[in-house]
Amino acid sequence: MIAWEQIEDVFLDMDGTLLDLHFDSYFWLEHLPTRYGEIKGVEPQAVRTELIRRYHRMRGTLDWYCLEYWQRELAIDLLPLKLELRDKIRLRPGAQQLLARLAASDKRVCLVSNAHRWSIELKFSQLNLAPFFDHVCSAHDYRTPKEQQDFWHALHRQLDFDPARTLFIDDNTAVLDSARAFGIQHLLSIAKPDSAAPAQPHQGYRLLPDFSELIAACG
Repeated sequence: MIAWEQIEDVFLDMDGTLLDLHFDSYFWLEHLPTRYGEIKGVEPQAVRTELIRRYHRMRGTLDWYCLEYWQRELAIDLLPLKLELRDKIRLRPGAQQLLARLAASDKRVCLVSNAHRWSIELKFSQLNLAPFFDHVCSAHDYRTPKEQQDFWHALHRQLDFDPARTLFIDDNTAVLDSARAFGIQHLLSIAKPDSAAPAQPHQGYRLLPDFSELIAACG
C-alpha cells in the first residue's frame, strides 16, 4: 500500500483519524445543545437547530474549529462542558499500535490538525499522546485551516518537508484535496471516522477501515 522506504514524514490528523470522531459529534450535536439549554433556560431542540445552522455556515473556516470563536458566539465556557465528556475521548482501533510503531521508526511523526490548541491539550492529556510526536501543529498557529493552501505553505516553512516523501492521513476530503494540490504524494483517508455513524463514501482516496495494514507495513 505504502512504500515505506520512500516516506520521510508522516502527518496524522487527530479527530476522526487517530481519535474516534464520536466525542466531537456527540459534544456539538447533543451535549452542548442540552447543557446550553439548561444553563440559558432554552429548549434544547431549538438550540440544536440553531447551532446546526451556524455550523453549516462556518464549515471549512478556521472559526468552525475554534473554541474561542464559539465561546464568544454563545457566551458560554466550553471547556468545562467538554471535560464532562472526557471519558468519551478514545483512540480509533489500532491507533495506539500505529503510533508506537511509528515512534520506533526513522520517520518524523507530526500531528497536523485543525483543532484548537485547547482541544489538542485536552485530548493529549487524556490519552497521553505527546510522546508519540516530533511536532504538534495546529492550524490556529498559522491562522488558516488545512483546507487552504496558505496552511500548507506555512507548515512547509516550519517543517521543511518534502511533499513527495510525505504520507498524510486525514478523514476530511476537502483537506486531502488541499494537501494534494500542494503536492503531497501519499494520501489516505478513513472509512469510519465516527464509530457511531455510517462509513463515509469513497471520494477519490483510499479509505482505511483500520490501521492494521499500515502497522504491518511500518513494522
